[in-house]
Amino acid sequence: MTKTTRAVAYIDGFNLYFGLRSKYGRKYSWLNVEQLAQSLIVDPNTQLQFVKYFTARIRNNPSKQRRQIQYLEALETLANTQIIYGKYYFSERQCPACNHTHRFPSEKMTDVNIAVNMLVDAYEDRFDLAFLISGDSDLSGPVKEIRKKFPSKIIIAAFPPDTKSLELVKAANNYFMIGERKFTQSQFPVNVKSKSGYILTKPDRWK
Repeated sequence: MTKTTRAVAYIDGFNLYFGLRSKYGRKYSWLNVEQLAQSLIVDPNTQLQFVKYFTARIRNNPSKQRRQIQYLEALETLANTQIIYGKYYFSERQCPACNHTHRFPSEKMTDVNIAVNMLVDAYEDRFDLAFLISGDSDLSGPVKEIRKKFPSKIIIAAFPPDTKSLELVKAANNYFMIGERKFTQSQFPVNVKSKSGYILTKPDRWK
């Protein structure tokens, strides 16, 4: 009897979003991440166990907040997807030319959360194959550690557009760039029924 390979996916939400936006604009933002993860599997004996999506809630931009809330509620309808939140904050930088202080938004803890979840899931033997959807080179450390401690587990770096990391290329068992066709075929329908029963509509900005 052929053994089933248990696959999981860890998705760096902001890394994926900005990679898609850099390459294609916003047209693939209404993305069904579970369907995307499933599309990465080519072996019929491999089964997707779960997807973990890492992000942070946007602050101080009402229009972006509304779009993100709609999207996160759409993700919450996916049976095998878990959303794990980091922090969204603003850092201040002073312009050396004019001495004006600018506030820059950024997210924090995503790479730490991904690393912790990957390591814990490896130690608890929750997967045989992991897709890491990110181009963040900071994740090369935990990938190397998992491969050292659990040589039978396979970690594949699946790079979003414009995000390839040489460190992750070296650390992972294998890697590839996710092609546009995968994103085209992994979109939510325009209208999605939320868990509470109301209709979530793809934001006009993303059409």
